Amino acid sequence: MLTGGKALLVIISVAVFVATGFYWNELDKFDEGMTTADVISEPQEKPADGAVDILMVGMDSRTDAQGNPLSKEQLAMLRTGEEGGVLNTDTLILLRIPNDGGKAYGVSVPRDSYVDIPNGYGQHKINSAYLRAKNDSLRELQGAGLSEADKQVQSNQEGAKNIIGTVEALTGAKVDHYAEVNLLGFYDITNAIGGIDVCLKAPVDEYRSGANFPAGQQTIAGADALAFVRQRHDLPNGDLDRIVRQQVFMNGMAKKVMSQDMLTPGSDTLDNLRKAIQKSVVLDKDWNVLQFAQQMLKFTGGNLEFKTIPVGRIDLDTPEDGEAVEVDPGAVKEFVQGLLGGKPQSDDSTDSPSSNDDGSQDSGNGDVVVNVRNASEVDGLAKSVSEFLGGKGFQPGEVATAEYRDATVIRHASGEQDKGNAVAEALGGDITVEEDANLAAGSVTVLLGADFDDSVVNGLAGDRPLRLSPTVHQQEPAGPDANGCVN
Repeated sequence: MLTGGKALLVIISVAVFVATGFYWNELDKFDEGMTTADVISEPQEKPADGAVDILMVGMDSRTDAQGNPLSKEQLAMLRTGEEGGVLNTDTLILLRIPNDGGKAYGVSVPRDSYVDIPNGYGQHKINSAYLRAKNDSLRELQGAGLSEADKQVQSNQEGAKNIIGTVEALTGAKVDHYAEVNLLGFYDITNAIGGIDVCLKAPVDEYRSGANFPAGQQTIAGADALAFVRQRHDLPNGDLDRIVRQQVFMNGMAKKVMSQDMLTPGSDTLDNLRKAIQKSVVLDKDWNVLQFAQQMLKFTGGNLEFKTIPVGRIDLDTPEDGEAVEVDPGAVKEFVQGLLGGKPQSDDSTDSPSSNDDGSQDSGNGDVVVNVRNASEVDGLAKSVSEFLGGKGFQPGEVATAEYRDATVIRHASGEQDKGNAVAEALGGDITVEEDANLAAGSVTVLLGADFDDSVVNGLAGDRPLRLSPTVHQQEPAGPDANGCVN
């Protein structure tokens, strides 16, 4: 598994050229030999959805950016170990940069998120989306008279398009730019900048990733840095704790690379950075990354924050992929759009009144949009309740998950208690109804707690939803402690 830091490291490394003013003399050298891919349709530098969205991908790749296989010596240097050998997008970070100049966010997507992959691939872990499309492309390219390196490059482009489409479908964002970095690139770039300072709460010795570190503060680079951000086994929350490590690593990297006294124009460090980027980085072909780096300078302090998409259980059983991370696309879309201070459009909403169970129209409820949040431990409950209320004539709103709570509550907009009471009555009546000044007029939000009687919706929803074990509910993984140390 690769770090999300390496893709951002590329962008910040380029920003160093801008910060020092050195890139004006080095522009031709930087562009020469840069690998690009035609994977973005009509990119916009100020898109209509409110943010420039950059998908940064860390590839567990055994080739360089030009499609040439890494040597046995290089693979040994990278300590690929038992987890090596399968091409996966093992780090996915969506960098959201708002049009209005506000705070930028790096949004991590767990590699094992169980999602719908476009183009007919069905539901699988998100880190397989790239490989599935790449393999299909490789089969189509057989007999085309291309070199092996050219086949790798062309099939990689199809893989990139598929992971972009998958992330767009999950988050509701429109990806405007794409940055991809492989194992060797991460190794070279972290070595070029002299390593990153990190801190561990306890000593680590985990053979799969090669992570072997003492507790406390330390500086890591190259293979050690790769091991630090690869480890997920023996961590309390698996991939979620690994994401915390990645985010801590990225923050440390941003501070170091952008420090005013670290790099001097003409230094070997700058030259080594450029060579590493050219060797192991792929960018979309229409991206003027140097121009973009100028904009990035203001985001290297408190204006850049890292977050992780909301997830459910981390041990979801799947038909083909083993255990995966449960995600609710509705909750993810709401979360990602909420970073810009807005609310997403609901795909399920309608302007016409819904039908009651007997097929008649309920004009009394048709002007109420009901959002349902599952804050219980009952799998699929929010969807069942939303369908049930739709049958009572309410307009279906957003269906998502929320932080666990014991008691169910119904919230209504200011001055609209009658609408909240109507929803409560439809759900049995004995539910707390309260005002929420943040809700838009005409909307109601139902927060389903552990006390909700799901037998109310059984008649419409069909089979009784599966109640999960209370031990399945996962707390948020612990972030850095007061000293900046992580698991």
